[in-house]
Amino acid sequence: MEPWLAAHLPVLDLALDAVRAVQRASARAGRRVNGPVASDAARPDPVHPDPARVATAFASDRVFALDGRPMEAFAPLSGFFRTSDGWVRTHANYPHHRSRLTALVGLPDDVGRPAFAQRLAELAGQDLEDRAAGPEPGGGAIVARVRTEQEWRTSAPGRASSSGPLVRTARRAEPTGARRRRAAEARRSGAAPLAGVRVLDLTRVIAGPVATRTLALLGADVLRVDPPAPAEIEWQHLDSGQGKRSTVLDLRDGSDRRIAQELLDAADVLVTGYRPGAVEALGLEAPRGVVTGRVSAWGDTGPWAGRRGFDSIVQAASGIALLEGQDGVPGALPAQALDHASGYLLAAGIVDALTRTDDGPGVDVSVSLARTAAWLLDLPGRDPLHPAAAKASAGETVTHAGVTTARPALPDHDDYAHPAHRWGTDAPTWRPTPPR
Repeated sequence: MEPWLAAHLPVLDLALDAVRAVQRASARAGRRVNGPVASDAARPDPVHPDPARVATAFASDRVFALDGRPMEAFAPLSGFFRTSDGWVRTHANYPHHRSRLTALVGLPDDVGRPAFAQRLAELAGQDLEDRAAGPEPGGGAIVARVRTEQEWRTSAPGRASSSGPLVRTARRAEPTGARRRRAAEARRSGAAPLAGVRVLDLTRVIAGPVATRTLALLGADVLRVDPPAPAEIEWQHLDSGQGKRSTVLDLRDGSDRRIAQELLDAADVLVTGYRPGAVEALGLEAPRGVVTGRVSAWGDTGPWAGRRGFDSIVQAASGIALLEGQDGVPGALPAQALDHASGYLLAAGIVDALTRTDDGPGVDVSVSLARTAAWLLDLPGRDPLHPAAAKASAGETVTHAGVTTARPALPDHDDYAHPAHRWGTDAPTWRPTPPR
């Protein structure tokens, strides 16, 4: 067997288990629509996902290409940098994150990587991390000090982020509405488990878009809404936007906010990637009966609950980077596995929430990258002498109009319903629901 996603940690096991979670949730949803619900013990396991297909989907950034040209996943100021007391990892792929990062260290915004690295070598990593999490100037920058696994596990944020279930669900105390019944009736008319379900997607980067892309694969009408600025990174959107539509609304504008609220009022699911309270601060209110899904970096509790973060940052803080490195120099997993796994887990949780609560109150479903990292760290099967990870399989890709992307990770789906629409090119409306 090829060494798919080979690493010190059992990344392939994590990936396969996350995809299986969606398969099982989808099977439960299909049985709920088409017949009586059997107990979990009575259900046969779904078709085993293909490791090559799953590994390629998880490493999709490595097979993505525009007209045959691959993309660089990280910007020049993103990555590992030595400090006076160790290492940090930064994330500066978006222009506003780059500006905050250069302001944090007192350098001009157009600084190059060598000069930036030289500056960080003079500074303490803990101080950089603390100031990045504080007020401006520099506040809002994305910086994490590279820690050992033991240091993270015994820290307050590490203990908080590793507790509780992988997928958190909670019912909201609210009256029953008719919205879920409409979604259930629409699903009964379609072959796909989520036919007729409307999903409002307010996510970016990888984990959230993977979750909503998976819901689209299962038949949902997914409308992604982005602010006009900063614009999403084009290739990143094309890599995770398959099966969805994309529109732009400025939620700070009263007219656009009203349109967004009308969309949400008619939705069955709201998925966000914002920190706790951010959607409410923009003036949106999830109506009764809707399922809300949310992905965060650090979870809802603990001292880091309100901090920004990305997969690479969580790897650095949690000890994964040092485990995957060599001779004290940090390294990385062979894919953005925390992002992808969290996305599939969130999708599975949302599907189950829709399946089990057709006529009940709304359900909140949440996952965090740090909790997924704890799951990976706890899995058996570490291999410090692992071979090099196999390259993502070109045979598990598809190309449409010059855009090459990975195939779906789920078996029985060779491609998505349609390639990603260009960012922001769709009208802010729902498709008509299928006839009953």
